[in-house]
Amino acid sequence: MGKTVFLMILLMLIFMFVGNEIGGYEGMKTAFWAAGGMNFVSYFYSDKLVLKQYKATEVKEKNAPELYHIVRRLSEQAGLPMPKVYIIPEQVPNAFATGRNPKHAAVAATQGLLDLMTPEEVEGVLAHEMSHVRHYDILTGSVAAVFAGAITLLANSSKRNTQNSRGGLMGIVLMPIAATIIQMAISRTREYKADEGAAHLTGHPEWLMSALSKLDGYAKSNQMQRANRQTAHLFIVNPFSGIKGNFASLFSTHPATADRIARLEQIRRYIVENK
Repeated sequence: MGKTVFLMILLMLIFMFVGNEIGGYEGMKTAFWAAGGMNFVSYFYSDKLVLKQYKATEVKEKNAPELYHIVRRLSEQAGLPMPKVYIIPEQVPNAFATGRNPKHAAVAATQGLLDLMTPEEVEGVLAHEMSHVRHYDILTGSVAAVFAGAITLLANSSKRNTQNSRGGLMGIVLMPIAATIIQMAISRTREYKADEGAAHLTGHPEWLMSALSKLDGYAKSNQMQRANRQTAHLFIVNPFSGIKGNFASLFSTHPATADRIARLEQIRRYIVENK
């Protein structure tokens, strides 16, 4: 919760600074109220905004029984409330979790994940997402996505401000700030922790290891249609893995898949040795 409050305060300060640079006192005042509204929306509705962006559809047990049963089993094993379950109409396999707390959590999987992965691999992926829910990563990740999107819009607006040269300069500066906010909020260590949590939750680290290998391969050769860099950190693997260049790495929040698999292999060996 501390990171989330920090992000909200930081967003307000950035908006007020840019507002003052572009429109003076009146601009700063307008930016203050805009940031306040954004804080309210990001806390209570960030999960809904992200799910809507990806056109995710909520499913019940009768619509997707196998997926629903996996999530229910994992939630019971983790001692968590049953989250809402969504399917994203996207053929590239991937998944994420969102929500402001475990009682208001949602787990979303792409159709490609269900079509291209074995049930065991799907369970490994969803166990990773349930670990994010258990570790309370989901609120910070969802809020950071909304904030980065808002700052990106602000940067684009500043670039179009031809009446004020400082506005154009601010537009250039703000994009790295949006990336930095995500980097500050979303530590790469959280992915390692979620991987470890998934390994212990299922008791089969090899399920997630196999899934990560496949997910990485698909992400490098295919790009999700609706993915954007402001929400890429939410997914289990970066949907922009196949894009090279400084701008792509600027928003990178995922550790290397090979490193994740290597750590899971260590956990697998430990589990085997201690059976």
